[in-house]
Amino acid sequence: MSITYARNAPLAASDSRFVSIPERLMRTAARQPTQAAYHVRDAAGWQPTSWEAYAAQVRQAARALVALGVQPGDAVCILGFNRPEWTTMDLAAMMVGGVAAGIYWSSAANEIAYIVEHSGCTVLLVENAQQWQKAACEPQALASLRATVMMRRAPTEAPAQAPAGVSPPMTWEAFMALGASLEHDAEVQRRLDAIQQSDTGTLIYTSGTTGHPKAVELSHANLSWTSAGLSAAFAVTPQDRLISYLPLAHVAEQMGAICNHVLAGYQVYFASSLETLGEHLQEVHPTIFFGVPRVWEKMQAAITSKLNAATGTKAALARWALGAGRDWHAKALKGQEPGAWLDMKKRLAGKLVHKKVQKALGFDQARILLSGAAPISVENLQFFTSLDLVIGEVYGQSEDSGPTAISLPGFIRIGAAGKPLPGVQVRIAEDGEILVKGPNVFVGYKGRPEATAETLQDGWLHSGDLGRIDKDGFIYVTGRKKDLLITSGGKNISPGNIEADLMNLPLVEHAIVVGDSRHYLAALLTLKPDVLRDFAQQRGLAGGLEAWCRSAEVRAELQRGVDTLNTRQARVAQVRKFSVIADALSIDNGCLTPTQKIRRNVVQRQYAAEIDALYRDEAVG
Repeated sequence: MSITYARNAPLAASDSRFVSIPERLMRTAARQPTQAAYHVRDAAGWQPTSWEAYAAQVRQAARALVALGVQPGDAVCILGFNRPEWTTMDLAAMMVGGVAAGIYWSSAANEIAYIVEHSGCTVLLVENAQQWQKAACEPQALASLRATVMMRRAPTEAPAQAPAGVSPPMTWEAFMALGASLEHDAEVQRRLDAIQQSDTGTLIYTSGTTGHPKAVELSHANLSWTSAGLSAAFAVTPQDRLISYLPLAHVAEQMGAICNHVLAGYQVYFASSLETLGEHLQEVHPTIFFGVPRVWEKMQAAITSKLNAATGTKAALARWALGAGRDWHAKALKGQEPGAWLDMKKRLAGKLVHKKVQKALGFDQARILLSGAAPISVENLQFFTSLDLVIGEVYGQSEDSGPTAISLPGFIRIGAAGKPLPGVQVRIAEDGEILVKGPNVFVGYKGRPEATAETLQDGWLHSGDLGRIDKDGFIYVTGRKKDLLITSGGKNISPGNIEADLMNLPLVEHAIVVGDSRHYLAALLTLKPDVLRDFAQQRGLAGGLEAWCRSAEVRAELQRGVDTLNTRQARVAQVRKFSVIADALSIDNGCLTPTQKIRRNVVQRQYAAEIDALYRDEAVG
């Protein structure tokens, strides 16, 4: 990557004129009709669909929704992995004045039923028979639907069965056939023209770390303004390429694969699965890539494993090249001139190592690398700078359409969440909470006026995050307000940074710091199976994962790491004890949300006995 750094330059403002997202699709299709809009992978390779064809598909789906009786304001829910049918239905729903509502593909049956009922869903689109079976487990939620549609069915798969009182899903082809004629086209155009800025365009259901998820209502104005701001800030063009693989129910993926996509006209490649992402990267060579911290951590682990396997001259060269990249960026990211010597080392390291690794990853043409949705460790970011890959952070929430702050190439500071998106105001409240105001801030929570009033006060979004802003305008997020621990000594401690430090230890996958109303802090740790396995083999440990988790050698390694991080903390914020949990935290056991956030209350409830054991002797001083 070729990067030039600057300091304190203002971010450019975008064109703020309102044009709805479905109208932008039509304009882009008219501007570049034959260019590829999206690609789908099959046995023969990546198959493109033009913008003209994409717009026609959305228009036909919109006519089908009108034929089914969908009215302005009605919700259309979408459940499944990323496919063109997903985005087509989303855009079609907005085009006819409906409200699109995504459901995470990992959602359980009761979660699907809640969203279907709460949203007032009229049409439900499911990916396949497996997702349909989950939805059909709660037939009362489906009884009032006008139709259920299935994106795809395997050739050998029997037609989907439906419980009593519920119609079976129609195929995507049958659904689209409802809009094949132009009978309802004038009505579609009338509704498209009638879209108002204040109309709700989409519902984003939050991850639900506590209780049922809240439905964030984003208006057409929110979506239009935010996509214009992001596209302008990142200077996105039709030549850019993006792989869509993160859940489309999440606001960040919707911005990238729907809203920004139809505005800027770049190409989207729909991943076949999460497991094939690595192969897709090598085939597509995206120019823009957005990853959550877990994706970047897995990449680092895979690269580190290969580097560790190198021996002799290759190993020495790799270490030297990584050091050259890290040292150059350490200065450049602080706004300092690296100097001729570091410049020369970095150029040579690029030819010998960096460019080869970037090409192997599929990032040799990437100009924008981003991380968001959760905090990412400084160590993870620094590792990628050693490969001459600079990752910028994006900070925000569903309630402000995704971005509060962004990190642009050339304006990145390691550990900072970026600077406010142009047109967005950010300030820090007296208690340290980050407050946000701007055209991207949501309308409210559907059906939750009390929650809306608590979160939106005098036009300011109370994010629930704690943070600070430095003299150059960079925002630093330091923790979650609701996660604050108050020790028995009355000390307020935000566990987020401590947990991030713990998860930087090579063996640790997840960390949950506890200590509310206790005398000291303790932690529950889960370990990375692959790293643990390598550790056990190197030391000749017998048994399997559970035995290794209990072994004295593993505990001693973890204790060394905890002791080191404790030297960076005040005494009251030091971790005195820890317990290793052999089970992994996952979506299936309820400990993680669909966006991989830890459900702290669930973990503490499930492992209450382990936590109590850490405090059996609270006389520790």
